[in-house]
Amino acid sequence: MLIIGSNTTEQHPVFGTMIRQAVMHRGVKLVVADPRKIDITEFATLHLQLRPGTDIPLVNGLMNIILEKGWEDRDFILNRTEGFDEVRQTLEHYTPEHVAQLTGIPLEKLYEAAEILATNKPMAVMWAMGITQHIVGVNNVMDLANLQMMLGNLGVPGGGVNPLRGQNNVQGACDMGGLPNVYSGYQNVTLDASREKFEAAWGAQLSQTVGMTVTEMIPGIEEDKIHALYVLGEDPIVSDPNSSHIRKCMEECDLVILQEIFPSETSPYADILLPGASFAEKSGTFTNTERRVQMVHQAISPPGEARPDWWIIAEIARRVLAQGARQVQPAPYSGWEYENTSQIMDEVAALTPSYAGVSHARLERDPAGLHWPVKDAEHPGTPILHVGQFTRGKGHFMPVEHVPPAELPDEAYPMLLNTGRVLYHWHGGEMTRRSAGLLEIYSHAKIEINPEDARMLGLNGKRRVRVSSRRGSIEAHAWITDRVPTGMIFSNFHFPESSANELTIAALDPVAKIPEYKICAVRVEALD
Repeated sequence: MLIIGSNTTEQHPVFGTMIRQAVMHRGVKLVVADPRKIDITEFATLHLQLRPGTDIPLVNGLMNIILEKGWEDRDFILNRTEGFDEVRQTLEHYTPEHVAQLTGIPLEKLYEAAEILATNKPMAVMWAMGITQHIVGVNNVMDLANLQMMLGNLGVPGGGVNPLRGQNNVQGACDMGGLPNVYSGYQNVTLDASREKFEAAWGAQLSQTVGMTVTEMIPGIEEDKIHALYVLGEDPIVSDPNSSHIRKCMEECDLVILQEIFPSETSPYADILLPGASFAEKSGTFTNTERRVQMVHQAISPPGEARPDWWIIAEIARRVLAQGARQVQPAPYSGWEYENTSQIMDEVAALTPSYAGVSHARLERDPAGLHWPVKDAEHPGTPILHVGQFTRGKGHFMPVEHVPPAELPDEAYPMLLNTGRVLYHWHGGEMTRRSAGLLEIYSHAKIEINPEDARMLGLNGKRRVRVSSRRGSIEAHAWITDRVPTGMIFSNFHFPESSANELTIAALDPVAKIPEYKICAVRVEALD
C-alpha cells in the first residue's frame, strides 16, 4: 500500500485500524509519504518525508525509476491504456537525483520505495485531502492514476486509486448531484441528453451553465454575483480559508439561510435559522468511500421544531411553487410530494443509471449495502471498478508537471504552515467540542513545532505562540515535537478562537476550485 496525503489512523480510524492489522498479521508492505511523522508511519516499511507541495515530483520520480528498472506492466499499458508515450517523455525530466533535490527525500529511499511498490502486486494507493487541497490537487490525483496504470493495479482486487473521503457521506452527496456541473450520477449539465431527461422528469426548464463552487460563491458576494446563500450543515466561517474575508462576505450578503443542528460560528450571520435533524433522527442512506450504499434508520425523534433536511427542502420548494416564482409543468416528479425517503430513492433510481437497482426495500434485505453502479433490480453491484476495461474504454495517461505552491516562505514569513485535523475532534468541532470527554483529552488548539525551531524562536519553556500570515493571526499553545520537520508547523481548525483558517490562503485549484489549505507562509513568535 501507498498512503500519501492522508493521516489515516487519526482521520479514518476504523480503516486505519484495518491497515495496521494488515501490516501486523498479513505482512502487507506499507509506504507512507507525508511531511509529518504521523502515527501510521510507525507501521510503515518506509516513510518518505517529502517537502510539502512536492507530491508530483515524488510520483513522477518513482515512475522514472520503475521505467529504468523495467518494472512497468507492459501488457496492461499496451492493451488497456493510451497516451503513455507522452507521459514517458515527461518523466525523463524527473530523474531520481532531481527529485531527491526537489522533495528532500534521500536517493536511496526513492529507489527503495519504487521497488516496494512495483514488485509487490497488487498495490493500492490511498490518499485524502493532503493530496487534493492544493492548487494542483486535480493533477496530484491524475498522477497517482498514472502510477497505478503503469503498474497495472486498476480493475483488480487489492489495487485501485482510493480516495479516503473527508466526511462520512461526501461520496453520497456528490452522487446525488451536490456538485455545480452534474446532475445525480455525474450526468453533465452541459449535455443536451442529460438536461432534457431531467427537464422531462421535473417539468422545468434547466440551465446549461455550470454553477459555482462554494469557494466561488462566497467571494462572489463582494462581486455582486451572489445575493442569497442557503447553507445546509456547513460552517464556512470555520472551515473556509481566510476566515476574516469569509466573515466580511457573510456580513455583506443580503440573505443567509442556515439549516443546522447546533448554533455554529456561522449562526450569527444567518437571517433565518432552520433546525435540521441529526443522523440519528432521520432515515435514509449514506454512500461511503467505497461506493457502498447503506441504510440509516431513525433511532430517536428530532427535538422541538427540528425536521429532517429532505422535509425542510421539500416544504420550501412547495411554497416557492405556490407563489408562482418558478414555472413548472406537470411531470412525473414535479410535485415535491414526498412522504418518506424511500420515495426519494425511487426517483433517484429512475433518473440515475448507477443507482438504477437501488431501493430501500432491497437495502433492508441486504444490510451490508450495495456498491454502485447497480444497473438494475437484479444486478449484484460493483465492488471493484474498471474490471476488464475503463468506463471510457482505454485509460488515458495524462502528462503532469510540477507547479510550486501559490505561497512559499520568505523573509517576512519564513515558515510554512500545514493544516489538518486531530483524532479527538472532527472538522469544525461543532459536535466534538460539545463532548466533555473529548475536551478533557484535547481542550484547545495546539501548534506542532520542531524542537530546533522552538530553540531558534526562544520558546525556552514558554508554551504559547503567535502565528501570523498575510491574512491574519492566531495565538495557541505550542506542542514541541519532532512530528514536524524544521521550517514547518502544523495546526488544526477545530477551535474557532485559534483556527488555522484565519491564516490559510484562498488560492484555488483551477479545475476543482478547492483551496490550498495545506501550504501557506507564516511567521511564528513566542509569547509570554
